[in-house]
Amino acid sequence: MEKKHRLTVLASLALVPLALSGCSAGGSGGGASSDADTLSVVDYYVNDPDQGLVVAALDKCAAELKVKLNRTGVPGKDLIQKVLQMSSSKTLPDVLMLDNPDLQEIASSGGLTPLSQFNVDTSGFAQGILDAATYQGEVYGLAPTVNTLGLFVNKAMLDEAGLAIPTTWDELKTTAQALSSGDRYGLAFSSIATYEGSWQFLPFLWTNGGSEDKLDSPEAAEALQLQVDLVNSGAASKSVINWSQADVKDQFMAGKAAMMINGPWQIPALNADPSLTWTSVQVPINRAGQTPTAPLGGEVWTVPQTGNKEKQAKAAKFVECITDDDNQLSLAESRYTVPTKTALAAEYVQKVPDMAAFTEQVANARSRTGILGEDWPKAATVMYTGIQLALTGKESATDAFSKAKAG
Repeated sequence: MEKKHRLTVLASLALVPLALSGCSAGGSGGGASSDADTLSVVDYYVNDPDQGLVVAALDKCAAELKVKLNRTGVPGKDLIQKVLQMSSSKTLPDVLMLDNPDLQEIASSGGLTPLSQFNVDTSGFAQGILDAATYQGEVYGLAPTVNTLGLFVNKAMLDEAGLAIPTTWDELKTTAQALSSGDRYGLAFSSIATYEGSWQFLPFLWTNGGSEDKLDSPEAAEALQLQVDLVNSGAASKSVINWSQADVKDQFMAGKAAMMINGPWQIPALNADPSLTWTSVQVPINRAGQTPTAPLGGEVWTVPQTGNKEKQAKAAKFVECITDDDNQLSLAESRYTVPTKTALAAEYVQKVPDMAAFTEQVANARSRTGILGEDWPKAATVMYTGIQLALTGKESATDAFSKAKAG
């Protein structure tokens, strides 16, 4: 749905009392039920293995709280439109999962309930995920686990070339250049003209001291110039402007990229190939003293404003359950994500050593909506548009974002 139209609809919904629809627990659509012992749940886990793993955690909490679940899975691309439709028809579910960048938009409509109303304890959670779930000073959701980005390297290729894993931008460029040969590029990343392209640019922007609200800054231009240099030197393919993160993973697994920027959700596929030897580290920094800073991905569980206080209180207990220590560790271990309570980091890394770099990265990761809130999608669009302009040679790294913002 077009952003402007979505905001118009949301603004109108804020004026509409969000009451129960009265649909039965067995009804379709995931709307809230009048049955006090049944909670309706809407999420976007529609594919295995995630669907099976998350549903098992939901069922575990349902058993603990002695409630029945009426769960509806909605494909991610359709979820927000579905939420708006349910708001309009007063059929919001009792428990709603949202991709964390979408939370502030829904909270601004009045469709969500602050967790403080139910005395939900939010202490111990990573600050970045709390920022992502906060609107006007109130926390509206919690996440059991999160993900982020890191640098994957093919160990065999680096060892064969006698090279060390790069930790700085200069090392990244020289190492990627040295590993480029024939149809193999040194580094693969996604600069596609979607939010994926913006998401993959953020570690370089933020680590370099840049900000999404000041894309005309020297720090932003310097981060963009890094990508331009990699492509222009032949260390990265010109096709990065068309590659999704899944495409990047395919390039890496096929041996056509020695390194890649990607997320831990790719690890199961990498580990399924016994011939592939890899490791991962935090995204390289530009200069000494910088802190590797990447974006937080992941989903938050919220309590919609249904008007039924008894069921909302039960829904809040459900959110507490799905984000408790046991569920954080089990979901993180099975899904290659990172627990959101920082105190669980050491235990988790001991169980899943492959996730060490990503767990370190999450400690300093940031929310995409932390500065701009509901205006984040506008900045993300300027970002990926400017990246495309620079990588195709239509604009310099210095002018690309300004030209993209001007349209």
